[in-house]
This record gives sequence, C-alpha cells and structure tokens, in this order.
Amino acid sequence: MATLLSAQCAACLRKPGSQLHLRRAAARISARCYSSRTASSVEYLHQSVVPSMHYQKSLPRLPVPKLEDTIRRYLAAQKPLLDDGQFATTEKIAQDFQNGVGKQLHEELVAQDKANKHTSYISGPWFDMYLSARDSVVLNFNPFMSFNTDPKTEYNEQLVRSTNMVCSAVRFMKTLRAGLLEPEVFHLNPAKSDTDSFKNFIRWVPSSLSWYGAYMVNAYPLDMSQYFRLFNSTRIPKRGRDELLTDDKGRHLLVMRKGNMYVFDVVDRDGNLVKPAEIHSHLKYILSDSTPAPSLPLGILTSENRDVWAGLREKLVATGNTEALGLVDSALFCLCLDEESMRDHIHISHNMLHGDGCNRWYDKSFSIIIAKDGQAAINFEHSWGDGVAVLRFQNEVFKDTTEKPLVHPGSAPAAVDSASAVRRLQFHLDRELESGIKKAKENFDLAVSKLTIAAIEFKKGGKEQLKKSKLSPDAIAQLSFQMAFLRQYGQTVATYESCSTAAFKHGRTETIRPATVHTRRCSHAFVREPCKHSVEELRAMLNECSKYHGQLTKEAAMGQGFDRHLFALRYLANSKGQSLPSLYTDPAYGAINHNILSTSTLTSPAVSLGGFAPVVPDGFGVGYGVHDNWIGCNVSAYPARNVHEFLQCVHKSLEDIFSVVEGKPLS
Repeated sequence: MATLLSAQCAACLRKPGSQLHLRRAAARISARCYSSRTASSVEYLHQSVVPSMHYQKSLPRLPVPKLEDTIRRYLAAQKPLLDDGQFATTEKIAQDFQNGVGKQLHEELVAQDKANKHTSYISGPWFDMYLSARDSVVLNFNPFMSFNTDPKTEYNEQLVRSTNMVCSAVRFMKTLRAGLLEPEVFHLNPAKSDTDSFKNFIRWVPSSLSWYGAYMVNAYPLDMSQYFRLFNSTRIPKRGRDELLTDDKGRHLLVMRKGNMYVFDVVDRDGNLVKPAEIHSHLKYILSDSTPAPSLPLGILTSENRDVWAGLREKLVATGNTEALGLVDSALFCLCLDEESMRDHIHISHNMLHGDGCNRWYDKSFSIIIAKDGQAAINFEHSWGDGVAVLRFQNEVFKDTTEKPLVHPGSAPAAVDSASAVRRLQFHLDRELESGIKKAKENFDLAVSKLTIAAIEFKKGGKEQLKKSKLSPDAIAQLSFQMAFLRQYGQTVATYESCSTAAFKHGRTETIRPATVHTRRCSHAFVREPCKHSVEELRAMLNECSKYHGQLTKEAAMGQGFDRHLFALRYLANSKGQSLPSLYTDPAYGAINHNILSTSTLTSPAVSLGGFAPVVPDGFGVGYGVHDNWIGCNVSAYPARNVHEFLQCVHKSLEDIFSVVEGKPLS
C-alpha cells in the first residue's frame, strides 16, 4: 500500500544518472489511467500494444547495499530510540559486526546474489519468512482495501455489483494471461512516454533492452512477477512451512454465503468468459438458496494457527474431502457474499479485515467481499505478494465495473439451469474435525474481540497546502504520528513505514524508519515546549523533518534501506547453522524490530480505505491517506493501547503543524 510520488523524489529522478528514486512507486500508479487500444472483445479489459511482461527481462536488479552504509543507517535509526549509554553500547556492537562476522556474511550474500541473477537477494528469504510464520493469517498478515461505492447508486445492489465484479475480475485475468494487460510503468513524463507513438516504438525493442528504452524517456517499468499468483492460487497449510499452490487450469469461482461454499464455472471450455447473464443467474441462485448456515463452518479453520490447521487439513484429506478441497484451492478466487449491511466505516473495517470467520477462506490469494448493501472490499493473503498486484487489480476492476458494467439494474438473469451449474460443496467431518472447528471459532472470537478500530478525517488541510509550502505530505503525516505518540505516552518508539521496491526485479518492500532525530526534536518542541520557539524556528524544524524523510524515502525505494539487508544477513547466518551474531541479540535490535507504530499509506480512485491490525500486542496499525484537502487515518489497536486517544493526539498534532505552516504561533 502506498501513496503519491513526492516532489523531492520526482526532482531526484530527473537528475542525470539517477535511476530509480521511486517512492513506493507500486501504488503511485493508482491514480493514473491505463491507456491502450480499447478491446473490441468482451473478453478483455483492453489490448495493450506493449506485451504485459515486455520489461520483465531487463528490469534492474535489487542492489545489495554496502555494509558500511547499512550500519550507518541502522545507527541513525537507533539514535532517537536510545539514551546515550544504550546508543554507545549498540554502536560498539554494530561496528564490531561490520568489521567481523558481518563482513564475512555480507561477502557471502553478495556472492550468492551474483550467482542468482534471475531474482533478488530478498525474494527467497522473504517468502520463507511469510510461509514459515505459524501465527494465524487473520489480523497478523491479511490486510484489506475497500472499494469506493459505485457513483451510480443503483449499481451497488449486491447481486448487480457481485456479477459485474466477477465479470471484470475474469476479464482482468484473461487480459493478463493473454499478455494484453498494460505493463505497470511509472511515468515521470507521461506526455513523452505514455503515448501511442512511444508504445509503438518500445514494443519492437527486445525485452532484454526494453527497460533502458523506457528509462531514456523518464519512464520506470515495475516488477510484475507476482501477478501470476493473483488467480487460482491458495496458501496450503503444512507443518513447519506452508506452500503456495497455483493451478491455472481451474475455470471455476468459489462463492461463500452464510458459511456455505459453492463453485461454478466462470470460464467456459474454450477459455471464454461465461455469459454475464449466466453468471448473474448463478449468483442469484446462490443468494436465494435457503440452505441454513452450517453449525460447523469449515472456513474458520483457515484462521487457525498454521500447524494446527495443517494437522486438521491432513485429517480432512483422510476423511475423503480431497476433491472438494482441490476445488477450493484451484478456484480463480473467492467471492464472499455477506448477509449484513454496513453501518459505517468502522463496521466496514472490522468486517473486511476479519468478519465473523465463518464466511471466509483466508488462504485464497484474494477474496472479494460484498456486503448486503453492496459495500465491497478485497482481503488478501500476504505471502505471495505485496499490495502492487492487488491494487492494480482493484483499480482496473473498479474502473471497468463503473465505466463498462456488463449487467445492469433490471437486467434479466439468463434462463439457465443454475441448480445444475452451481455445486454446493459438502465436507465429511469426524469428531476430531468437529472439535477443531469449534476450537478455531473460540480462538477466532477471542482474538478479534480484543481489536479496536477507530478513524479520523482531518479537514483543515492536505496535500495541496503542504506542497505549496514545499513540505512532503507523507513526512507531515508521519510527523503527526510521532507527535501524537509522544503526547500520549511520552516516548519515541520504533516506527515502520512500508515502501515498495517494485522498481527492481523480484523486489518486495523496504522499510522507511520515520522516527528520526529530527522528528524527535520537532515533536518535543511542538508538544513539550511550544512557547519556547518562534513560528520561524518551528517552521524550520518542519522543513528539516520533511527533507530528511524525503531522503529516507528515496533511499528505501532505491533498495538502500537497512532492514532487508540485515534481515538477509541474519537469514544467511541461520541457514548456515551459525550462532546469531551479537548485533541480533542486542536488546536494541529487538526493540527497533518491535514496531509499535506500523504504518502504511494508500490513495487511489478505487479505494475508500484500507486497514490492518497492529503487528505487536502493544502497537498501533496505522492506515492513512493524505488527500488534496484532507487527511484520513484508520487505526487499529489491542487493549494495551488507547486508539481513540491516539487519534485525538494525531488531530491535535495536525492542527498545530498546519497552524505553523500558516504562520500562526502555537497557543
């Protein structure tokens, strides 16, 4: 999840010799249109003249940072979190690591990276980290992104919207697999690069050189290697480490309603989209099915601890459920038709993030959830990829369903025999499985009962005003979180902001560390001693925070953070069976990776709000978006933290910041 390219970043990209200072570029694409020849066929969203994977072969490789740069950046991030004595200890440990075992591990990592030029140094370890995690995917990993409502209100009716979203999703899948989906490209100068003439030129440049052709016109293709996992994909629980399964022969959709599971084909034997009127008919049949909700809903098992679920899945196979499970696993994706209407944004967040656990299959690569009132969202499993592919999919589906819907209010469903086309899946359960389902539901209910979600909309300013004042909107949002936490708890704590490295082959993410010596100094001035500083002094501090945050952002997008490098070195030491170097056993390393403020930002014309749970029991999960004239925050917490008070403090911080931006003294 991510936001818009900062002005500083854009300027940096224009410098000669500066390649890829992309700021969370993956989602920056969110606001642009994908221009191409419009497909005449109902089968495709569009027909790109440039093949979808044209740039993949020539994408630059994710760099392994220099060890001395990583240690310098690590210590700079530790500085605001430690007192002088703690910092001196950590500095000594880090320098010993740099000159000793770290140097040796780094050399091995570089050699390993050179021997594996087809991928990135982080890809394998990152997959391993996700798939080896034994915690439930619910709350711990799966995020959600909710769709904006269709501007034509009558198209939000559950059956109409479901049918259109299924049709658009299949059209996206077909467009992608035919190589006709516009490649994911960040255009810094769209007047030059996002044109028919450039596309007609670049299509003839060999794939091994195409990236360089785009670079010459200030366009930056992004990695699309995760896209194939969008469809027909499921995370399969296994003891110790899960597996990802993709079976692209599946032509059917998985639909869940009231905890019952149904399948029907949405692609015919010739590979064409089943007629929208037939899909309409099948979904109408499911929505009117009088089968009661099962007392033991199988989907709840996907919310369990992964080893527990792996054991129960083995039992499901042993009791004769192999075929039904195979249909679930190989389905194109999961459509969850919910019975409730949404009361407000908070209800949407809870329902789309976790729901009641019964009408979900959390292991599918993604699920489209559609409530009774047509409110819709995507909940996705995180191991197979980051928000890049999911956000592109969501943008395209929203655009297609709102601009070119295939089914309309009052459309008559096809007169077909849906009763024979739709199959309700039945599962054989023994006592152990029944007991496992009951226990999973108890565990689920206990976990989600502890989660509180709250939101604010700050209406007194946004991106436009900040940019006019030459301040980074993202830096100011992050600074408000630092000020808020200091006001509420009196501390500066480990903070995580996700940044895509999709500008590189098999890039994943890097961490921006928004808590800095500059934000700590600025926060103390605003919160603790506002009367001691002039407006000019406070404004200078804002400038310093903005400038430094911009630098951190550029470095992260260029693969020049410290988190992934240190993670890969630790992974290498573990894989060799070495005892962990003291850098990793230092309490300060543990503390900086105990991310109390976990943050992610997202703006898109398709997305209303996004959210996720805290990553630690005493943390906040902060989803936010800086819009033209307002700033929104959707924040989650467990009982250790007061989310409502935190948001009051964020609001106060933003008021103070905008007062200073407007030249007013703090009262």
